[in-house]
Amino acid sequence: MADAALRLTRLAEELLSVPLPVRIRAWDGSEAGPPGAPVLAIRDRKALRRLLWKPGELGLARAWVAGEIDVDGDLYEALDLLAELIWERDGDVKDAVHPVRDPKLRAAARELLKLGGPLPPPPAPPEELRRHTGRLHTKRRDKESISHHYDVGNDFYSLVLGPSMVYSCAYFPDPDATLEDAQRDKLDLIARKLDLKEGQRLLDVGCGWGSMAIHAARHYGVHVTGVTISSEQAAYARKRVAEEGLADRIEIRVQDYRDVHDGPYDAISSIGMAEHVGAVQYGEYAADLYALLKPGGRLLNHQIARRPLAREEAYHVDAFIDSYVFPDGELAPVGRTVGLLEEAGFEVRDLESLREHYALTLRHWVARLEKNWEAALKMVTPGRARVWRLYMAASALSFEHNKIGVNQVLAVKPAVAGASGMPLRARVWGA
Repeated sequence: MADAALRLTRLAEELLSVPLPVRIRAWDGSEAGPPGAPVLAIRDRKALRRLLWKPGELGLARAWVAGEIDVDGDLYEALDLLAELIWERDGDVKDAVHPVRDPKLRAAARELLKLGGPLPPPPAPPEELRRHTGRLHTKRRDKESISHHYDVGNDFYSLVLGPSMVYSCAYFPDPDATLEDAQRDKLDLIARKLDLKEGQRLLDVGCGWGSMAIHAARHYGVHVTGVTISSEQAAYARKRVAEEGLADRIEIRVQDYRDVHDGPYDAISSIGMAEHVGAVQYGEYAADLYALLKPGGRLLNHQIARRPLAREEAYHVDAFIDSYVFPDGELAPVGRTVGLLEEAGFEVRDLESLREHYALTLRHWVARLEKNWEAALKMVTPGRARVWRLYMAASALSFEHNKIGVNQVLAVKPAVAGASGMPLRARVWGA
């Protein structure tokens, strides 16, 4: 009799001590769990072997990327229901399924072994980053990490991001605005916060595919230096710049921000880049940008933040994100970011949260990926496409539930005698 789903449901509820909120469909065709709930489809019993060897999030992530588990129904609803059981209590899950002392847990492990089939566990999917060597956040290691995330094909990113090619949260005047309009509004908001004027020099740190550089040069007449350590991004950005006829105003470099020494600049934009810098490097990042600005120059730092922890030393990078999405990426509370910018000498003049805007942006990206799924599979591996779908959907929920946020911090390098050059009512932003 096909009963794998019922056995798994009972086993999960025994281990987790709560009813399972989703329905299980197993590889043998059996189903169990609450009727009408999203279905967690376990298509291959190899997924259970992964969980035995890597309990918690990483085991589940490997099974998802490999296509051994999937969701039938609303992905957002399923992730929402499973989040508290898995992602928000990852350590508890690891403890629960580590059968060392408790006879009940040893029995559960034996049951999983029966259901999962013969050992050893399957190898990790090829999309998983093989661990870097060397000290964290060296230039070489950062370049490898950036390449893992960004050098997966410009056509794929174009499919997900749309014509704007902006890979950071948009700025929606209302929830019904188009993604393209909202991304244009975000770029213009940054330009106005920086008070860009014709003939000025703008440094765009982590320039991506060149969207901010092109917007600033075309609409504000500034001269832009864009730096990225992704070769594919730089090639795409240079092509766009040439097609726009802006090569005389924009220079795109494959260059680490630590190697930029041709200041002073009138303004610096850093949009969705600082998450890659890391805690050990952030003080140097802030000091380097401060040194590159002229007195009175402005920095716009657009950065994802996490909630502060009661014990900050307990912070660890999300296993799925670190292994499949943003290797070595780290999030910090916004207060810590502000503090480090101030320690470098900046005066922080404004902070704006765009948390809900990022949730909307991510839902647009997921919708674009799902709508163009077959086209995406011609550009990247099925595992890579599944990585992006899961991480973007889960991130949208994290923003919606205030697990993470995103902030634009506007800072000034004070001029002589402390002059900021800021208007008394800066929030108008020239609009």
